[in-house]
Amino acid sequence: MELPEIVTREEWLAARKELLVKEKEVTRARDEVSARRRALPMVRVEKEYVFEGPEGRVGLVDLFEGRGQLIVQHAMFEPEWDAACTSCTSDMDDLGHLPHLHANDVTLAVVSRAPFSKIQAYKERKGWDFPYYSSAGSDFNYDYHVTLDESVAPVQINYRSKEEHEAAVGPWDIWGRELPGVSVFLRVGGEVFHTYSAYSRGLDALPFVFNYLDLTPLGRQGM
Repeated sequence: MELPEIVTREEWLAARKELLVKEKEVTRARDEVSARRRALPMVRVEKEYVFEGPEGRVGLVDLFEGRGQLIVQHAMFEPEWDAACTSCTSDMDDLGHLPHLHANDVTLAVVSRAPFSKIQAYKERKGWDFPYYSSAGSDFNYDYHVTLDESVAPVQINYRSKEEHEAAVGPWDIWGRELPGVSVFLRVGGEVFHTYSAYSRGLDALPFVFNYLDLTPLGRQGM
């Protein structure tokens, strides 16, 4: 690995100021993107999804735990596996202090296709205390494009069709049929709306409380 050039303090300061200009451009661009994300239209969730958790079978609205916004972390954990993928496991290890999200009317829950018995055993082994549900038997993973199966739903990878993905990247199933992702929902009374989903490099900044809040329709709310 090549080390940075050794310079005087004055030369370092000049270079640092040049970089600061670029950093501020990134910050302003990020703020603009966050504002446009908050302004995205939303889609009413019409389908009745069923999940399994500690309290048994529940619906999507129950995952909100009474709050107004819900972030679902889609973790790769297939029914045949005994553990989630190592990358998703690393993210779950770093989920952070959830009360900071709760204070902003946001619930975060993890969802995987593995049966709840495997999820619960893995969760206990890892010492996690965040909500973690099984979507086994429902279309949830397929509808939000984190499980790819053409027999269930058309393949969509980071908002590309199978053909678009293959033209731009290559074979669509080279890494398997499970993908990580994050989806955001808003509850208005008894109705639930889908506001946002991200995949691939869109997950790079997670998990971190402020970055999670930036995904929600109501944002940081003064934090």
